[in-house]
Amino acid sequence: MKKSNRLTLYIVLGMILGILTGYIIFNSYANDEAAIKKIADNLSILTDVFLRLVKMIIAPLVFSTLVTGVAKLGDIKAVGRIGGKTMLWFITATFVSLFLGLILVNILQPGHSLNLPVPDSHASAGVSGTDMTLRGFFRHVFPDSVIMAMANNEILQIVIFALFFGVAIAAIGEKGLPVVKLLDAVAHIMLKVTSYVMNFAPFAVFGAMAAIISQKGLGILLTYGTFIIQFYGGLILLWIILSLAGFFVLGRSAFNLLGRLKAPLLLAFSTATSEAAYPRTMEELEKFGCDSKIVSFVLPLGYSFNLDGSMMYMTFASMFIAQAYNMHLGLEQQISMLLVLMITSKGIAGVPRASLVVIAGTLSMFHIPEAGLLLLLGVDHILDMGRSATNVIGNAMATAVVSKWEGSLAKEPEALQEV
Repeated sequence: MKKSNRLTLYIVLGMILGILTGYIIFNSYANDEAAIKKIADNLSILTDVFLRLVKMIIAPLVFSTLVTGVAKLGDIKAVGRIGGKTMLWFITATFVSLFLGLILVNILQPGHSLNLPVPDSHASAGVSGTDMTLRGFFRHVFPDSVIMAMANNEILQIVIFALFFGVAIAAIGEKGLPVVKLLDAVAHIMLKVTSYVMNFAPFAVFGAMAAIISQKGLGILLTYGTFIIQFYGGLILLWIILSLAGFFVLGRSAFNLLGRLKAPLLLAFSTATSEAAYPRTMEELEKFGCDSKIVSFVLPLGYSFNLDGSMMYMTFASMFIAQAYNMHLGLEQQISMLLVLMITSKGIAGVPRASLVVIAGTLSMFHIPEAGLLLLLGVDHILDMGRSATNVIGNAMATAVVSKWEGSLAKEPEALQEV
């Protein structure tokens, strides 16, 4: 069995064992919430360690790969051309994701069918809204210290600095070659470090699933079952749309790419963070036949600008809360909400629970009680698993499509090697 397939198998086993362990703990300590919380906290250590290790490698990996990718593109015209194609796909995918969420939530009306008492409109959800002003958006996008940006894992700010740095290296020509070689070596070293970190993934998955099930029990899946099924049905529909868009450009090899992504998808799904899958996604894209320069350029941008699963969730969740409070938003207000989310969501890469942060800010702008977020907090982790996996598909498909548009994708016989 190939190493990547073994890792996938171990992740699945970790997920299954985690669910079983959580179920046993939940039933064994049904009347002792303090004991359950203590056990869940201890189990979460496995996940916390893994996620901290992932965050440890993300900043140097994104910086080194993106700078190398930009520098190897050769000139500002190439950067502009590829960047333009990339942003065209990202903006289109973002709009489709937000619009799909808006359509589904209006058709399914999950806020009216949940039949749960809504929280008091003045209650606090414990989630602070992001600064929705234009000035606040740009202050978050552009770093005042690249060291601070790396320390806080502000991916978007790291991307901005890396773009400037890479273009400057390309502009000075041969004098920049030693730096390119150095950062290329750093990128390969970080990928090797990544392979070590990924070996811990099955334990992290076990801890994450055991912790959430031991605290919430399987009953929470029944209480919110309809809402969860509707949202995941929407995600499946989004997967189909992204796959068909990829098929339109890539042909049958688009489905081969999806097959290659099974390990990154499982990793993102089980840990509820697409960052955890970033290194493996990069590796699988290069094996698929994408030019390493394109991968190093497009994928980091995707983690800042193209979180398709999170986009769909934002319109779906915002309208769900409005429905729960029997608030009617007209078509004009809903389109305004879509446009607001389209802009503000681009400045929150790297923010913990970023989707909830943006939703909180959007609710206040449209005078929807922020306390409605309390309806989602109990199942947000379960929902985050699906949207994190969707983010991986969206970014991988975008990278492959841009590679195809640039004529840098390996020919089909090479790309269709055994997965």
